[in-house]
Amino acid sequence: MQLLAEEALIDELKNPNTRERAFGVLVNTYKERLYWHIRRIVLNHDDADDVLQNTFIKIYRNIDGFKGESKLYSWMYRIATNESLTFLKQKSKKSGISDEELKTRMVENLEADVYFEGEEIQLKLQKALATLPDKQKLVFNMKYYQDMKYEEISEVLETSVGALKTSYHLAVKKIETYLKAD
Repeated sequence: MQLLAEEALIDELKNPNTRERAFGVLVNTYKERLYWHIRRIVLNHDDADDVLQNTFIKIYRNIDGFKGESKLYSWMYRIATNESLTFLKQKSKKSGISDEELKTRMVENLEADVYFEGEEIQLKLQKALATLPDKQKLVFNMKYYQDMKYEEISEVLETSVGALKTSYHLAVKKIETYLKAD
């Protein structure tokens, strides 16, 4: 989205008279990208839909607080990321299991998920990703799957570019080691 178009959309979102229409435009513009970002974190289709809905509710309620210090999509990705991580923490807490156990179960459930269209190598990659710390997994997903630049990821995760490069490098090494050992 062009910077001018983004600024106009933000103005319309903050105006009570144009908010509803502008929010529809926002949802249609970003729902698929945000869905896949969330899906790569929570893995399950139904969970991703729930988190996506919560993300848009939070965006709608907090748009007046958006100061424009980052790009709109960076702000929304940050909300989607936080909503996804919060969802996973709550899910492990409700189930009475550790975060690690939840990650293992989520990958195992991928094989039975009718919405997962991956082949065996993609399933192995998901298993490898499940072994990574959250930050490394997030950086890897944004860089590898979404082809985001380090500067964009830096805005979303509020971390330095240098730290992100290190996290990505470590993630790639761990994934390579996991895949070779499997």
